[in-house]
Amino acid sequence: MIVVMKKDAQERDLDRVVSRIRDVGLDVHLSEGVEHTIVGVVGDVRHIRPEDLQVLSGVLRVVRIMHPFKLASREFREETSEIQLNGFSIGGREIPVMAGPCAVENRETLMETARGVRARGAKVLRGGAFKPRTSPYSFQGLGEEGLEFMAEAREETGLLVVTEVLSPGDVELVSSYADILQIGARNMQNYSLLHEVGAVDKPVLLKRGMMASVEEWLMSAEYVLSGGNQRVILCERGIRTFEGYTRNTLDLSAVPLVKGLSHLPVVVDPSHGTGRSDLVPAMARAAVAAGADGLLIEVHPRPEEALSDGPQSLTMEEFEAMMKSLGPIAEAVDRSVAGVDSTA
Repeated sequence: MIVVMKKDAQERDLDRVVSRIRDVGLDVHLSEGVEHTIVGVVGDVRHIRPEDLQVLSGVLRVVRIMHPFKLASREFREETSEIQLNGFSIGGREIPVMAGPCAVENRETLMETARGVRARGAKVLRGGAFKPRTSPYSFQGLGEEGLEFMAEAREETGLLVVTEVLSPGDVELVSSYADILQIGARNMQNYSLLHEVGAVDKPVLLKRGMMASVEEWLMSAEYVLSGGNQRVILCERGIRTFEGYTRNTLDLSAVPLVKGLSHLPVVVDPSHGTGRSDLVPAMARAAVAAGADGLLIEVHPRPEEALSDGPQSLTMEEFEAMMKSLGPIAEAVDRSVAGVDSTA
């Protein structure tokens, strides 16, 4: 249930509504939009009737939210949430690109990659310090040393850092280095981890599980939102199907679908979505056309030497060509790509 306040509602009106809700043991989440403030009623709403709130001063209307994802829904917040970062945002007119290696391998390669993607328009450096791998014998990442390398790259290049956190016990450590916390596809339904990142003051990039429905994905976002962290970014990274020519099937239909259901921004990872570097540029352009609010691209200066996901990583030259090709697509849907001059 949500309570939509009138545009001219006073602070005392809002306080009265919040008090009435809390008096029956329910919690509230406030969303301040351009036109209206919305009060989300969280808990078993059978304890309160809509008419009990409708009669209060300053209330425009009371609406029952039919979706199980209450705080993530468009009914709770009509405007797309714009996640403000250092000098740019995710969810606005500009589309930022996050780029870098799948895994932080060593300092030299990471710094080379960071300088390269920054020069070509990227706004965020991606890279895994902790790597969950299908095989226990595969490279698992450098851990805290990798986080230190990413922090050094941020200091030199000005790029923000997004990296994955694997367990609740690592959240404090990773938060001390990263600007954006990534929840990987394998951890999308790790509810202990979702609770933990819901309590920190860092944006969370929540990847869709490889076998997760849209509703399950949004319910995972609900865990983070209900924990108090309102800065959630959804990431479509492909789902598992019967197709064998690609690593996953990139579900681009999920982008406009989710943006219709939810106010949360949606970014797309065509690297994991396809597993093939030759398909990444086309899928990146298609993602922009579909309405994506950002892109997550794997880039490595020498993909053939990469310790993780080399076949889906772009070279610097391929990344530069892809970035140049995104501008006209973005312009066609009345948007722009951060760091890219579409007229060049």
